[in-house]
Order: sequence, then structure tokens, then C-alpha cells
Amino acid sequence: MNSILSDRIINMEESATLAMAKKARELKSQGIDIIGLSLGEPDFKTPKHIQVAAKDAIDEGKYFSYPPVAGYQDLREAIAKKLREENEIAEAKAENVVVSTGAKHSIANVFMCMINEGDEVVIFSPYWVSYAEIIKLAGGVPVLIEGTLENNFKATAAQLEAAITPKTKGVIYSSPCNPTGSVFSKQELEAIADVVKKHENVMVIADEIYEKINFAGRNYSIASFPGMFERTITVNGFSKGYAMTGWRVGYICAPVWMAKAVEKIQGQFTSGGTGIAQRAALAGISGDQTPTTEMADAYLRRRGLVLDLLRDIPGIKTHVPEGAFYFFPDVTAFFGKSAKGHDVKDADDLCLYLLAEAHVSLVTGAAFGARDCIRLSYAASDEELVDALGRMKKALGELA
Repeated sequence: MNSILSDRIINMEESATLAMAKKARELKSQGIDIIGLSLGEPDFKTPKHIQVAAKDAIDEGKYFSYPPVAGYQDLREAIAKKLREENEIAEAKAENVVVSTGAKHSIANVFMCMINEGDEVVIFSPYWVSYAEIIKLAGGVPVLIEGTLENNFKATAAQLEAAITPKTKGVIYSSPCNPTGSVFSKQELEAIADVVKKHENVMVIADEIYEKINFAGRNYSIASFPGMFERTITVNGFSKGYAMTGWRVGYICAPVWMAKAVEKIQGQFTSGGTGIAQRAALAGISGDQTPTTEMADAYLRRRGLVLDLLRDIPGIKTHVPEGAFYFFPDVTAFFGKSAKGHDVKDADDLCLYLLAEAHVSLVTGAAFGARDCIRLSYAASDEELVDALGRMKKALGELA
């Protein structure tokens, strides 16, 4: 029956993070004690006032019909207000905002609206696993510019300039970054903006989904810089900062012409996002921000805990992430070694070895464009993190 499937789905890579999480669940179902550090999912519950808002919306009985394709007007206005006040994107209005079924959906909408066959999109690498696959699905060509451990995994404006060709349609990055936790400074973003402004047909897609988990100080939005609002599509959502991964609410803020295009394609694919989830999101963005701050504080403390534990493992090399909830250590010291019938040739093999022998699920850096690394999420309890890192140290110590 494979002849019925399209080339686009046959050629598409499975999401590595979801694939590893699936393997971990299968092993757990067999009674094996797996510690999952592979998914980018907060381990906190959605804050109570957001839950209450969703229950109230159900009880009101007003939100069972199809919502507006671009999202409820009051939610779009609240998002625009937040972007003006917190992100200093002065031009942001409700008409620039389209609410979608998660930030991943927002990114897919954007690329489907932007890309013609053969258009290029420059990706700051390491990068979130889905960027390249969504670009290819839309008919585009991903072009990677790579940061290294030595420069905190941040590719530079000079690399961007060198990568842009007449076929370049867009540039995408995340800051704070998934998978590295790196955060672009104001000066680094200004340099990127200066490059983009030299090329009138190039748009920036700024993925800011982790902005609430930023240990470097304030978050800078490139859309707030002079001349950049019309050149930027800001992507954000509620999954990370509000522990709302399962609610599936994301959004873009873009020039009106792009927002209208995204609304048009969304109208043909999904219509508007779930009404009850949007009411919950409104409570999140306009209500008490204390739970969000407390979650970020907990991640910062956990970062210190995991950093100390990683530094205690011989062979691990890591930088200090400035945001999100990941470490992205270099693990090349273990390549070419073996133990218990496992030959570790690369990061893929190392992750499978640690899953089989340490019962810890991680994700290979190859999925993020960095074959020398693995991604470890510290969105887990202190007890789980200490246990997991202890298991990893023991298993890695047995490789020879």
C-alpha cells in the first residue's frame, strides 16, 4: 500500500523527540523504570486560575461553536497588548495576530504561505527538529548556518550574510533556543536585523516560545527594532511559559498582509483553534503571572543542579544554557567505545545505549543539526534528575 502514500510523507523524517518519547512509553508499559528527559514539556500543572477559566467558559455555554479563524478578538487584543508592553513591538495590533493550534502550527502556516518550490530558508543551527521538515514539506530548501559549543551554539550575522542567495525567502531562529538554551543578545539581534534589511525579500521568523524561561535578563524581540516590524513574523504560544502543552494554543504577530494569508490557509486546514483553550489562554496572558515566574525560578535552580551533575561525568562537555530547560552537551568522547554488546559510533547510538542500559531517554543531537551532541531536558523533578544523571554516569563509565 506504500504506493498510495505521497513522496512528501515517505520522505519526511519522524519527529525525533516524539519518537524517543514513544520508545520510552513502550518500555514503561513493559514495567521498565524509564526516566524521560527527551520531551520539551514542563512537568508542572497548568496554573489553577487558567484551569478555572476553562471550566467557567464551559459553564457559560458560549464557546461551543466554531471560533473565528484568527482567534477570539479579545484574545488577539490581549496578545497585541502584551507584545506592545512586554516586547516593545509598538506596531502590534489585534489585526496582526493569528491564533493557531500551537506554535508548531503557526510555523507551518507561515511557511506554507511564504515558500514556493525551491525557495531557501536559512536556519540558525542547532535548531528545533521540525523547522527543516516543515520547510521541505512546503517545497523549500533548508540552509543551515551552524553555531558551535565554543560560541554557545550561536551562529553569527556574518554567517547569515554569507548564506543568503537570490533564492532566500526567510530566516528562522529560536531564542531562547531549543535545543541549546542559548539566548541572542540585543547586539546580536541588531546585527542580524542589519543583514536582513539589506535584502528586501527576506523575512525573519522569530520563534520566541521560550521567552518566559530566560535567565539572561530581558528578552529582546527583533520585531521591535527600527524597520523590522514589516520584516518579522514573531511566533509564540502558551505551552512553555504557562505549562499548557496539551491545550495547543500558539500565535503569530506579523504584518497585516502575512496575517491575512495565514488566516486564509488556516481557514482551509483547521479553522480556528479550540474555543475553550483560547479562553484559558486569555486567562494566562492577562491574569496572574506569579506561577510563570515561579516555574522559571524552578528551572533556573534545576539548571544549577544538572550543571553540577554533568560536570561530574568524565567526557561530557557543556556550555551553560541561558534559557529554556535543556542542556546540549558534546558527547564525542564516547564515540568509538562499546559496552554490553552496544557499539557507540555516534550520538544516535549513545542515546539508544543509555535508554537500554541506564533507562534514561534523551534525544540525539543529529535531529537538531548537531551530530556531536545530545539533548537533555531538565523539566523533571529534582529526584528524577539526580537519579537520571547518576544512571548516566554509571553507564557512560562502563564504555571502553
